[in-house]
Amino acid sequence: MALPGELWAELPAEQRIFCSVLLFSWAVYLWEAFLAHRQRRVYRTTTHVPQELGQIMDSETFEKSRLYQLDKSTFSFWSGLYSEVEGTMILLCGGIPFLWNLSGQISGGAGFGPEYEIVQSLVFLLLATLFSAVTGLPWSLYNTFVIEEKHGFNQQTLGFFFKDAIKKFVVTQCILLPVTSLLLYIIKIGGDYFFIYAWLFTLVVSLVLVTIYADYIAPLFDKFIPLPEGELKQQIETMAKSIDFPLTKVYVVEGSKRSSHSNAYFYGFFKNKRIVLFDTLLEDYSALNKEPAEGEDGENEDTKSKTKNKKQGCKNEEVLAVLGHELGHWKLGHTVKNIIISQMNSFLCFFLFAVLIGRKELFAAFGFYDTQPTLIGLMIIFQFIFSPYNEVLSFCLTVLSRRFEFQADAFAKELGKAKDLYSALIKLNKDNLGFPVSDWIFSMWHYSHPPLLERLQALKVAKQE
Repeated sequence: MALPGELWAELPAEQRIFCSVLLFSWAVYLWEAFLAHRQRRVYRTTTHVPQELGQIMDSETFEKSRLYQLDKSTFSFWSGLYSEVEGTMILLCGGIPFLWNLSGQISGGAGFGPEYEIVQSLVFLLLATLFSAVTGLPWSLYNTFVIEEKHGFNQQTLGFFFKDAIKKFVVTQCILLPVTSLLLYIIKIGGDYFFIYAWLFTLVVSLVLVTIYADYIAPLFDKFIPLPEGELKQQIETMAKSIDFPLTKVYVVEGSKRSSHSNAYFYGFFKNKRIVLFDTLLEDYSALNKEPAEGEDGENEDTKSKTKNKKQGCKNEEVLAVLGHELGHWKLGHTVKNIIISQMNSFLCFFLFAVLIGRKELFAAFGFYDTQPTLIGLMIIFQFIFSPYNEVLSFCLTVLSRRFEFQADAFAKELGKAKDLYSALIKLNKDNLGFPVSDWIFSMWHYSHPPLLERLQALKVAKQE
């Protein structure tokens, strides 16, 4: 009687590859489901404010955040299960070669024969992203209009949601299709060192997108206005100057049009840095803190305003502390380090892709016996073959991110912002209904930011001084 190991060794290489991909995918899913189960157990059993949180969170907010995170976790379980089953069925039923053949028929009907592989690849990409958008739409609708709505975060109407979704799809295609066509062309004509040219091309594209995103792409979805002259703007400019941050503009974005979650970030290269503040971060600017004007019903064709019983956002001193943290990432070189890590990883992946692209068994494992399309090779190798490496890399980057967050908090502390950052973190956690208690394994694997209590403890000494 043959042992399992012997049976496995007797399988053709393409079958071993296919089975390995499926098994690893389900192993990752089961691991994630196990972690989520541990965290849901924390949500269910921690029904009272722990003693160490008594001074920073009231019981009402604690219960709201517990129920919100429990709903999100349950939703994540079912959506994750659906995604895993869908992906498995696509592989088992030959969905990828079917869509490739359909793309060939469509491009052929338009007068482009098999020799026009790039055209067929673009049709395939368009159909694949359209399929993903359609199958993901019910989940996105449920998340927005059931979970986020139930817990007071959704500010969108159904019409705004669909206009936004269509706009995102169109803008994505306008970027994705030309970039992909050029990348495929470079790989085709690049010779033995095509991986170097492909990497350089993706580097240039990423730098261009980062440069133009906030000026040309983000305004297609949200309204950006310059922060009005006043005390806050003057204080931001003074703080930026004190650390030699080359600030040129400060914007406020109307994030409250779609959600009451808050955020802040900076962007730009060299001597042209801009800061973007979500209006939901600013107590004085958040539309959610303002009463509807007399005669208004609180709703227009795009968004709806919800009356809240509490002030949302941070005071000016707390906003400055949050920005002190963000600017700490710049001053400590975290942004540059992340770019370097990302590009080193990108170069390595393209190099390994060049090594593996000639292996016919990789294509045969996914139903491509007679052809080896470059786009399909990119998908197989980057998405499936590299998946174990990607999981390890993701965990390492999560650990590194937590370290960077502590360092950025410490930088804000050195600026004398410890007390204000302490209170800002509590407010933001409250506004976003973050649950401050977590399972240690779930936290270690998933949290790119340290848990609230750990950050507050690190700030506590300076706060008391």
